[in-house]
Amino acid sequence: MKTDRSKGFNLIELVIALAIVAVLSTVAYASYSSGVTKAKRAEAKSALLKMMQQEEKFFTQNNRYIVFGKSSNDPDAVNFLWYSSDVAGKSSYELEATACKDGDIKSCVLITAVPGSSNVDNRFQDLVCGNFTLNSNGVKGYTGSGSKEQCW
Repeated sequence: MKTDRSKGFNLIELVIALAIVAVLSTVAYASYSSGVTKAKRAEAKSALLKMMQQEEKFFTQNNRYIVFGKSSNDPDAVNFLWYSSDVAGKSSYELEATACKDGDIKSCVLITAVPGSSNVDNRFQDLVCGNFTLNSNGVKGYTGSGSKEQCW
């Protein structure tokens, strides 16, 4: 006697298919998230290099560097972007320039890129690299716990 089985999926096959989809989705999201973070770090490094180039040009013309940031009130500082992208609200990093720790602004400037401050996209946080820094002596740094290969 033949039993007539309907064609389709049984419960075990459905659970296995859902498990496979879940694993693939997890891997894809992790990869996507990692790519987004790397792109935002590249945005910070590019902005630091661009602002340092602008600082060097200012130094050539004025024999000093300039402090800048969001709250800067120096009329010369308005030409320096305090955010890393084209628009502050879409930027991942806030930029600020200060005198180097062991010097004054006439001889050394330190530019810092702070991720996800209240003045830019505060949803982005980078616990691996933290703040990126670049000074006028060419020293690159970061405040996070990641490796130099991960961050710079």
